[in-house]
Amino acid sequence: MKHLFSFFVLLSFGFNQAQTVSSPSGKIALTFTLTAAGQPTYAVNYKAKAVVLKSNLGIKLKDKPALDANFEIQNTKNSTFNESWKPVLGEQASIVNHYNELVVGLIQKGTNIKVNLVFRAFDEGVAFRYDFPKQKELNYFIIADEETQFNLTENNKVFWLPGDFDSNEYEYNETKFSEIDNSKINMNNGIGVKSIPGKYTVQTPLMMKSPSGLYLNIFEAAVVNYPVMHLKADVTNYKLRSELVPNAIGDKAYLQTPCVSPWRTIMISDDARDIVGSKMILNLNEPSKIEDTSWIKPMKYVGIWWEMHVGNSTWDYAGSQNATTDFGTKLASSGRHGATTENTKRYIDFAAKNGFDGVLVEGWNEGWEDWSGNWKEEVFDFVTPYPDFDIAAISAYAKAKNVKMIMHHETSGSVANYERRLDRALENMVKYNYPAVKTGYVGKIIPRGEFHDGQTMVNHFNFVARRASDYKLMVNSHESSHPTGYGRTYPNYVAAEAARGTEFNAWSIGNPPMHETILPFTRQLGGPMDYTPGIFEIKMSHYDKNKTEQVHTTLAKQLALYVTMYSPIQMAADLPENYEKYPDAFQFIKDVALDWDESIYLEAEPGDYLTVARKAKGKQSWFLGAITDENARQTEIKLDFLAKGKKYKATIYEDAKDADWKKNPIAYRIRTVEVTANSKIKLNLAPGGGTAISFEPIN
Repeated sequence: MKHLFSFFVLLSFGFNQAQTVSSPSGKIALTFTLTAAGQPTYAVNYKAKAVVLKSNLGIKLKDKPALDANFEIQNTKNSTFNESWKPVLGEQASIVNHYNELVVGLIQKGTNIKVNLVFRAFDEGVAFRYDFPKQKELNYFIIADEETQFNLTENNKVFWLPGDFDSNEYEYNETKFSEIDNSKINMNNGIGVKSIPGKYTVQTPLMMKSPSGLYLNIFEAAVVNYPVMHLKADVTNYKLRSELVPNAIGDKAYLQTPCVSPWRTIMISDDARDIVGSKMILNLNEPSKIEDTSWIKPMKYVGIWWEMHVGNSTWDYAGSQNATTDFGTKLASSGRHGATTENTKRYIDFAAKNGFDGVLVEGWNEGWEDWSGNWKEEVFDFVTPYPDFDIAAISAYAKAKNVKMIMHHETSGSVANYERRLDRALENMVKYNYPAVKTGYVGKIIPRGEFHDGQTMVNHFNFVARRASDYKLMVNSHESSHPTGYGRTYPNYVAAEAARGTEFNAWSIGNPPMHETILPFTRQLGGPMDYTPGIFEIKMSHYDKNKTEQVHTTLAKQLALYVTMYSPIQMAADLPENYEKYPDAFQFIKDVALDWDESIYLEAEPGDYLTVARKAKGKQSWFLGAITDENARQTEIKLDFLAKGKKYKATIYEDAKDADWKKNPIAYRIRTVEVTANSKIKLNLAPGGGTAISFEPIN
């Protein structure tokens, strides 16, 4: 690790000159100024061209004067930082963190309140945040609003989700900025809880492409003790303003100095690969607070999960959705319960046979009879199994087979209940040798009136990761607020969902073919996503001839997702019997790595296509994934990322000539060729299709 610092301090009392900080390459420049009224502002240029016009900064306080005017510059400080750090799990073995920083110390006339504005310029973008130092003039305070603006220059193409306070599980809209309008969204989309504040509020990360071909992404990093930031769009003037998610009584954040806001980030490049491959969000988070990380390991898993979504079995024991606690006399098994001892052992056997690390079981514990939609507080205790799930016997069976069990804690949004019982739940995991937990937050939040994206819930998601680390347990959260790089600080927070996942394909309008080409540019900038790929029986009519739902991809694309959708915890989501029907295609899922030394984004266009090559951690093997949207695509890939002078066996899993996500999704072919770093491979992707390739050195 290398740190290089150089800085100077400029005392500038009484005048308000512009201050500029540029990226290490000089391509990006951010300029700070105070208006005549003492309003802090900033602007951003890329290659000397305006990208963000002069935009206001400021904080509205509850019951105190606003921190948005009457400021003077007290001092400024410039510095440079350059380091290389090694993530515990990740897309590459080491990450460079190189930026130039400008800190502007402000003091407000009349109140004498001090606020520091911290600006960082990276080669892929800029970041800034509000820093409130310890001071007698400001101790405890409540944020009523954040007045951060992003004033854009053009009517960009935008990939957006409605700014829902409770859900990020929408399909993406691809429109012009001027066409953002939540009132036009089809709300028959399978989302149970919706809390959209207005027509023009959108979520971050907000991915854009200008008419001139510039790629922009507005997001946030290191959201800690603060609510999620959405954005309110002025669709006429191409302006965005921060929209913090409120709590139950309308306040945004409760803070005490010293404290900081999350980073507000703007990524900028004329090459989309710079956006999707950026580690800027991770770099803006604090280093790992876990000293011994040896227990944090990647996991490839199967599980009792998809069979419930396709209707083969149920989460609840009785299948009645009628609660009772008297299991001995009143509640009888329906015979369709998925989480039985026998069925779990079947999955353990399958995992052991195929070299998988773990097995997830949902529906193992009492409470599923009335878990959803009732706003019930005491719904699960997270330790009591159903009568047909022998947790001790299963744990022993898995251990004998060298398979790890993954715990499932569905809270149904009752966070108060989960936090009361959390330690006992984690102790139960340790007792039965469960190294990881998948948490779920379906439904309206308890404490009642809170939102999934408010300060209370952000603190909860981060707290669970921290508390789990005390027990040396890994966390994979679902229905959480979007990750913003906190997995760097607590690397046991290995993955999250926080976006529309695979399960929506089983019982709703599903995810359109372009969905997976957008997520790496948006949701995944904040951390790995547990997307649950690997569905081989793509049409739900396989289970019920009357069903019309399906996964909107080809089978080959499902394989490619294991490379394009990075996560150190990856599920082979389909049923064991479906994999056994296609053992040749299943081989790629068995072979593909989870942790990487190097990742190279070869081709990228949000909403259209993505091609990624990755080198397995500590090995010479490479894997490639290429995906497309609803349009067929032909391309040629240079293999110059392979080691020079070595020969490789390339096993290519690709769409058949007549493959089509809708008409013929399971049509695939597998071929092998010998290649070197001088070779090229032509890829032919079907509509909604993909290609997956493994490269193994030939000894």
